[in-house]
Amino acid sequence: MIERKRVVLVDDHPIILNGLRNLVRSESDLDVVGEASDGLAALKVIRELQPDIAVVDISMPGLNGILLSRRLTEEMPNVRIIVLTFHEDRAYLKQALDSGVCGYVLKRSAAENLIQAIRAVVLGGLYVDPAITNYMFDRNSKRAGPARRGLAAKDLTDRETEVLKLAALGFTNKEIAFRLDIGIKSVETYKLRGTEKLDLKTRADLVRYAFAQGWMANS
Repeated sequence: MIERKRVVLVDDHPIILNGLRNLVRSESDLDVVGEASDGLAALKVIRELQPDIAVVDISMPGLNGILLSRRLTEEMPNVRIIVLTFHEDRAYLKQALDSGVCGYVLKRSAAENLIQAIRAVVLGGLYVDPAITNYMFDRNSKRAGPARRGLAAKDLTDRETEVLKLAALGFTNKEIAFRLDIGIKSVETYKLRGTEKLDLKTRADLVRYAFAQGWMANS
């Protein structure tokens, strides 16, 4: 029997919420177990239901999607978060990645990409809408550190590379430790050493670097 993944949907537009519900329910291995129309209600619902996936609108009353994602990442790291948004600019993408989300999907392409995003994050991956993946590479960014200074994956040890790959894909330290059969403290050490070598300051920097190295394509 197929294990159905439990999904909570959060959006303050009833029409969009209805469309998301129909889209997810059309998949035999996905189950919509809860819904909310604002950030505070969403936090309550997700706390109670502990779903596998939370699909969250960024622009909401009460508690916006970025703040909600930060709270969820801190309190319930096993809940994979996908943000759904009209915003296509780099600033929102960076804020979302820094808040701990595993997926970033544009509302205009949700019908084509949301299910694919859910499948990717369920497997532990990270999904960025194809329409804005170019924003992961900002040649003029002051934080282009690794590219500017010529640092590359070869500067990392094998274990540092393994840990950073999994971290970029959205795995928690506990999950990385289990997968690599090492201690959580060791994971933290390898991650710290690797990010310091590459001068990566935020999760968005790490994800951008992972895309540049082709790690996401091979995930």
